[in-house]
Amino acid sequence: MHIPHSIPGILVLTFVALVRPASADVVDLTVWPDRETLNGRSGEVVTYPSHSPFTLWEVGKSDALDPPTDARAALFLPDDASAENPVPAVVLLHGAAGILGARELTYGAQFAEMGVAALVIDAFGARRDRASGFINRLLNVTETMVLADAYAGLRFLDRMPEVDGDRVALMGFSYGGISTMLGAFAQTAEALNPDGKRFAAHVSFYGPCIARFDDTRATGAPVLLLAGSEDGIVDPQRCGEIVEDLRDGGAEAEFVLYEGAYHQWDGSFPGPRTIGRNLADCDLNVNANGVVRDTLTLLPMSGPFLRKVILGVCSDSDGYLIGRDDTIRDRSNHDVGAFLMRAFNGDS
Repeated sequence: MHIPHSIPGILVLTFVALVRPASADVVDLTVWPDRETLNGRSGEVVTYPSHSPFTLWEVGKSDALDPPTDARAALFLPDDASAENPVPAVVLLHGAAGILGARELTYGAQFAEMGVAALVIDAFGARRDRASGFINRLLNVTETMVLADAYAGLRFLDRMPEVDGDRVALMGFSYGGISTMLGAFAQTAEALNPDGKRFAAHVSFYGPCIARFDDTRATGAPVLLLAGSEDGIVDPQRCGEIVEDLRDGGAEAEFVLYEGAYHQWDGSFPGPRTIGRNLADCDLNVNANGVVRDTLTLLPMSGPFLRKVILGVCSDSDGYLIGRDDTIRDRSNHDVGAFLMRAFNGDS
């Protein structure tokens, strides 16, 4: 039995959490390191306990409906992070194509260079037993599973003495941006981290605004939604409705539309080029019990088959335009940096 030997370690971690020194204001996050001069900084692969509910309704029901999962992520720590100098952090959620070197891993390295820890979650990699291939992953690995990894990641970071657990933001891209928005509502946080911390801020990069809650209570953390005017998968009017829901729920929320920008302006593909299916017309409702329902067919999204039916009906094959734009990326970096500085410094 090794339990007696583990007790001092638990006490030490608890003591460290209680006496963790106050964190200084973060450095200027509006001036970002050049992507070409990151000196090959890479993240450390880490795992931590999570779970895989299909929707919020399944959370905690049983191991069959909400099976345990080992989350996978890449952890980027600033060189000066320590128990004496705990740093803020950002949890990053990838898009439908998974983790991209030009996007999630680059942001992770840039944040670390600026003195902010980053945890890049690989929700698909943790669930290879469920699905492989682009379409099957999107049908079997849901936004709620991604959020389960995100909130488990928040707990993981909060246990690290090098990280200030009160200053951890959530940032997602496209598919991960949907999760980021959903995670800003209190119903999500109460289900996935009932007695734990909340994210200090939420940033959604070009996440389709396709799901709304009956219960519009927000966690209270500030929310920033970013999109391009030429991105057909993001409907600005519906994003505005979600912003109003969040404001009604008690959060500061803002929607920024970059004129002339396409989807994935921070990717590696020059544009414009057409890809994928367009989800802009999908309209999902999350009720007070966590059931996700399509408002057109009234079908519940209760498994991969019905998820396929619902998304097949509400999406079209016309696709949407993507295209790298370094000028827009510089602008969004500045806007995100200023937003996170306010959130981390308690100015929001």
